[in-house]
Amino acid sequence: MANNTQRCSHCGVLLVVPRHARIIRCAVCQNITTVVVRPDHDPLNRVHCHVRRATKWVKGLIGQATTPTYPGGYSDYDRPMTLRPQPTYPAVHGKKRALLVGVSYRWRSYELKGSINDVNCMRYFLRERFQFPDDCILVLTEDETDPTRIPTKMNMQAAMRWLVHDSQAGDSLVFHFSGHGSQRRDVMGDEIDGYDETLCPLDYESEGMLVDDEINNTIVRPLTTGVMLHAFIDACHSGTILDLPYVCRMNRAGFCQWEDHRRPEFARKGTSGGLAISFSGCDDNQTSVDTKALSGYTTTGAMTFSFIQAAESEAGATYGRLLSNMRSVIRDTDTGPGIKGPIASLLKKVFRSGLTQEPQLASSEMFDVYRKTFIL
Repeated sequence: MANNTQRCSHCGVLLVVPRHARIIRCAVCQNITTVVVRPDHDPLNRVHCHVRRATKWVKGLIGQATTPTYPGGYSDYDRPMTLRPQPTYPAVHGKKRALLVGVSYRWRSYELKGSINDVNCMRYFLRERFQFPDDCILVLTEDETDPTRIPTKMNMQAAMRWLVHDSQAGDSLVFHFSGHGSQRRDVMGDEIDGYDETLCPLDYESEGMLVDDEINNTIVRPLTTGVMLHAFIDACHSGTILDLPYVCRMNRAGFCQWEDHRRPEFARKGTSGGLAISFSGCDDNQTSVDTKALSGYTTTGAMTFSFIQAAESEAGATYGRLLSNMRSVIRDTDTGPGIKGPIASLLKKVFRSGLTQEPQLASSEMFDVYRKTFIL
């Protein structure tokens, strides 16, 4: 039977409707259209559905494990019946590659002004300071014209799979996210504080948030021996967003101690032999901000700006020095009027903008943060 055609209810584009589909997402405007099913086709659709289910059941009985799979891990039976553009992502053969995601949530009450600036700054930093090839840096923002590079949940999931796909010993991977983060009740019982941390894609209100368990499964667990991943998460509630086993607790004096977040009764959330390290904008119970107070002229995420400034100001810095410098940059930020004189320190405390977030460091394994040199 040939596929049907139907026009998008939003933009009018003619869509090819796969058999049995009840809804279809327009590849142009991304809106959902309800498929009008012809009565004479409906019984046949039900027959096809029963046949597919019966075939799947029989194959399970006889132990056949040859079910074909498609990009995204779907089988022939539960493959989505919607058409979408295939991702035009860079080749993944480079030893250095990065995924940079900036979500500004334009025209919404919670719009962010600095997210795309953060991505642009991070892209320049990686290219100029650590020689990441431009064609091995994948950017997802609302400024992109390619629909597969808009930071929706589906695109972010595909891009994270791209980042770690076929990674080998010696590869250096970077994941940077600038946008909103949140929390939700932990239903699995694997979080010591009772909450899962989440990232908010552009369409999170309709498609849901990216939960730390999924992020860990996608970009942490696949890392094999010799592969290194650095994540830079400029979002609220992001301290343990990768669900890494160890969190570095640093006090004001710079003393560090690793805190074990593993729960023995649950599956290990480390890597498959590689190393994953994350810098995040704040602790799980804190919020991050984007502000003009740091750059003085344009809005940026406090974490992204403080990280780049700390890395640029001290060549060959250790992870401990980098984290300490990031915290100092944020802690000393002052958005009050120009203050001079002997009472300056007192007045600055009064006029300080309240940038109380504390960047965090987490890792898949413990190490001496004041001996290990930061390098990408």
